[in-house]
Amino acid sequence: MDYETLVASVTGLLLGEPDIIANAANFAAFVYHELPELNWAGFYFPNAAGDLVLGPFNGRPACTRLPRGRGVCGAAFTQRRTLVVDDVHAFGDHIVCDSASASEIVVPLERNGEVFGVFDVDSPRVARFSDADRHGIERLVTAFVGAVGTSAVPRPV
Repeated sequence: MDYETLVASVTGLLLGEPDIIANAANFAAFVYHELPELNWAGFYFPNAAGDLVLGPFNGRPACTRLPRGRGVCGAAFTQRRTLVVDDVHAFGDHIVCDSASASEIVVPLERNGEVFGVFDVDSPRVARFSDADRHGIERLVTAFVGAVGTSAVPRPV
């Protein structure tokens, strides 16, 4: 996968638009359609209680709300680090939103030391995400975070 070209393309796609919802919708669609063997790509943002609430995505309908710190998304959010899970069925705290998902990568969205959400990507293939994919998807997320104006970062209500 040529992540350098993908980063340049997504940077151009998001250029000049500071609204996080508009950019998140386009970013999720871009990743979903550009990376092979995916069945879901999208965002979760925290609410005031600390639960993660579904944001823009592409793929089958998803879990609307993930309890604070639970599942792969909650773990990546609270641990403030990217998690790659080769087999979600072997991840003890996995929350099944789509039974077709077999592997997952979740990247926290961070700006100025604050995590303000996660970007989640699922695949129906076990061990779909390599170390190169992890680095590449992290670079894509960095481009997304850089495109969003600081005033547009969602705040818990």
